[in-house]
Amino acid sequence: MRILWSSVMVSCFTQLLVAAALSETVPASEAARYVGERATVCGTIASEHTASNSRGTPTFVNLDRPYPEQVFTVLIWGDERVRVGKVPASGKVCATGMITIYRGVPEIVLHDAQSWYVPK
Repeated sequence: MRILWSSVMVSCFTQLLVAAALSETVPASEAARYVGERATVCGTIASEHTASNSRGTPTFVNLDRPYPEQVFTVLIWGDERVRVGKVPASGKVCATGMITIYRGVPEIVLHDAQSWYVPK
């Protein structure tokens, strides 16, 4: 009976965590309010640029407005691009991670394919 009860409690707790994670997203326009927190930020891809000549070969995916007026940036370092996978060039995207600020713009650095998704 104890094992069954423990299994039920773990299952319920897991379902609550998944439901909370899916329902609590932050629009790109409000991401600056959550700097220093782990969150899921969603927005529309406005521009994408890979800085091939820069150290680390970063790819910048700017949400809601294109560079240099971007609202939020999703950053993918060159050495993590394979783990992250192919992010679409247009449409909506959501990124999960620690929100930081770089040069006044909030951003999330992606590390793997589980840290982003295309919302339905």
